[in-house]
Amino acid sequence: MREDQPSKTAYRVALRRAAHQIWDHPKVLDDPIALKIIGHAAAAELTENRPLGSSRYLRAFVVARSRFAEDHLAEAVAKGVRQYVVLGAGLDTFAYRNPFADVRVFEVDYPATQAWKRGLLAAAAIAIPATLTFTPVDFEKDTLAAGLAKAGFQAHEPAFFSWLGVTPYLAEETVLATLRWIAACSPQNGVAFDYTVPRASLGFIHRLAFDALAARVAAAGEPFIGFFDPQKLAHELSAMGFQRLEDLGAKEINARYFAGRSDSLHTAGEMGRLMCAKGTG
Repeated sequence: MREDQPSKTAYRVALRRAAHQIWDHPKVLDDPIALKIIGHAAAAELTENRPLGSSRYLRAFVVARSRFAEDHLAEAVAKGVRQYVVLGAGLDTFAYRNPFADVRVFEVDYPATQAWKRGLLAAAAIAIPATLTFTPVDFEKDTLAAGLAKAGFQAHEPAFFSWLGVTPYLAEETVLATLRWIAACSPQNGVAFDYTVPRASLGFIHRLAFDALAARVAAAGEPFIGFFDPQKLAHELSAMGFQRLEDLGAKEINARYFAGRSDSLHTAGEMGRLMCAKGTG
């Protein structure tokens, strides 16, 4: 992605969250803001043209990862956390339906993507809540720590972080460095994120699905470059000081979020996984 342009994949993800509100029942992620932020024309098109084929599997993963992060956030809030940092926020809508009146949300993203989002919010008449702080960070000129400090983030106080749909587009060491920083700020911190496993670890059919998705994101100028082996990632996180890890593959995701549905919505394949790493909190 270019720092002077908004993310194309962020809009596609927003469309999938919006489509879930229209076509899937019951909802795994109840997100009425999702339909508003994409604009009236896009919402109308989704209503008239139901997404078909393998897009259902990706839509299921997208809504499951948001639900996963928000479920873990709720647990953190119940234990006293009052700061929530959304890394690579894109068109994430949590801040605009935040049920926790005393939780401050920091949306971190590239300046261009954040300016684009603010334009969409204004066009849809979505109010910006007092509990939200936009945190534009140009990583060529600033660090995450500095950007959050400028926004009023209290690094010494416990916080929960979400990092969805981002790590596959970053180098492995960049991801690990960010996770180390999160762990080092406060021993009570937690983070929920998704990650992609190496292509070589997949079976033949799942490699085909991987290749198709990788080709689409590369064509959008945002190629996959970061991959993690689940066991090695768990070792790295434990070494950073995270004491409790939850790592879900497709089987576990479907059992938790899609069991007993009449519409057969579910995620498929082992390409993408969900991880939550927590410290002492």
